Amino acid sequence: MKRSLRIFFPASHQFGQFVAQLGDGRAIWLGELCAADGMRFDVQLKGSGRTAYSRGGDGRAALGPVLREYLVSEAMHRLGVPTTRALAAVATGDQVARERPLPGGVITRVARSFIRVGTFEYFASRGDVEAVKKLADYVIERNYPALAGAEQPYVVLLAQVITRQAELIARWMQLGFIHGVMNTDNMSVAGETIDYGPCAFMDGYRHERVFSSIDRQGRYAYSSQPGIGLWNLIRLAETLLPLLAIDGSEAVKIAERYLETYKDQYESAWLAGMRAKLGLTAGAGSDEEDRGLVGSLLDVMDASEADFTLTFDHLGRLGADPSGHDEEACKLFAQREQFVDWLAKWRERLKRETLGDAARQAGMQAVNPVYIPRNHQIEAAIRAAEDRGDFSVFHELHALLQDPYVEQPGKERFRLPPEPEEMVTRTFCGT
Repeated sequence: MKRSLRIFFPASHQFGQFVAQLGDGRAIWLGELCAADGMRFDVQLKGSGRTAYSRGGDGRAALGPVLREYLVSEAMHRLGVPTTRALAAVATGDQVARERPLPGGVITRVARSFIRVGTFEYFASRGDVEAVKKLADYVIERNYPALAGAEQPYVVLLAQVITRQAELIARWMQLGFIHGVMNTDNMSVAGETIDYGPCAFMDGYRHERVFSSIDRQGRYAYSSQPGIGLWNLIRLAETLLPLLAIDGSEAVKIAERYLETYKDQYESAWLAGMRAKLGLTAGAGSDEEDRGLVGSLLDVMDASEADFTLTFDHLGRLGADPSGHDEEACKLFAQREQFVDWLAKWRERLKRETLGDAARQAGMQAVNPVYIPRNHQIEAAIRAAEDRGDFSVFHELHALLQDPYVEQPGKERFRLPPEPEEMVTRTFCGT
């Protein structure tokens, strides 16, 4: 462990509005751990109590948000998404004052870095260019060591962060994941998913699905996430301008040139992942054709609020020719004929693929999860833990999510979307 007991206090653009300093005291950075392979990880506690930057907050966390972050972050890791990891979660035995008294908890989490865009904004907003440079040097040393000898390391750093963020958000979109609060203090410069507050995986698909209780205007809706990723990257680029070039106008041109690559990088990563989910390969169809096929499926899903995960799971079990298995997939769609028409187009496209059904289905099932941490299942685990001190529901769900791409005997209920009375339509940040 090195550099112990240091606190990151980022600034942030929250819902588009700049806040010069954040900190409710819930998160405290303990230091770095060096793994056997030389990889360094930051270690944080969240919910351990007040700090000098708590701004009047109690610095505590309720047990429910702790369990949510543990389950979702570990599920994301098993789903193959870059993410912070949960090392441990403990119940404190204390009561935390929120709308009502709640059992307290502390999560220990690790990451390649807990530095965010907002960390850069904190120093840049104060005109402290030297601190921004030191921070950028630290990020390069820790997370992008190959850039250390680059002729323009800060330019290449911006380019690398853009690439990682484009690829990360593409993965979210391919799984129906909604972060919920993509403020700049919740965007890691290491390209990992960070800060699981009002996050959720969609059940019924809608383009504009929102879960976060504080996102009343839908700024961070599912379909808005790619654009918000770029918006946040622009804020990062603004902090780095003095490091990109001596001349201010030249620095802006450099930043704009790299920021303009974001859209193509995102689209490429998104389409590659969606092709895999549908059993398609790039050489067998044009980008425009396959993008249109994916987009039309999402439109059909939107019209019926078809379950996101189950739709792709069922498609991964269908053959290139219609069969009795089609009926199970069709049951997901209130607008059945729309889906049947789309299936015909998909199967026509499959005729240009070289793999047989078995190999194609195996490939699709490797990227289309059977299980996700569904909101109602997380809520059931939280209720059992908070209301009855029963952690068995949490442990069963956690164990299931360790292997999300493989169907597990006796766990059929975990595949199912919620019944009407089980639906969770709002999630909360936990402060």
